[in-house]
Amino acid sequence: MLSTMKKEDIEHLASLARIKLTEEEKEGLVGDLSSIVSYVSEVSEIASDDIDSQPQVGPRFNVFRADEVTNEADEYTQDVLNEMPDTDGRFMKVKKILKAE
Repeated sequence: MLSTMKKEDIEHLASLARIKLTEEEKEGLVGDLSSIVSYVSEVSEIASDDIDSQPQVGPRFNVFRADEVTNEADEYTQDVLNEMPDTDGRFMKVKKILKAE
């Protein structure tokens, strides 16, 4: 795996990300990204050695809370409608975006 990066690699990545880097930033990133890539390759090698052929699945349970209504009906309706530029009674008017065929 690529463990050392060159200035050209940094320039290519910067152009792909559409960011401008100064010469000092490019020089600094050569060392930084090389050490990051080297570390990730080491971690990948260690992690790949520990992979079991059969995944281990433990017991499953629901961790979500029960749904409860915490506000009264229509408590915020008028506040929301007041923020809309156009309404029709209790409904918000929006621009039509779908064509009916």
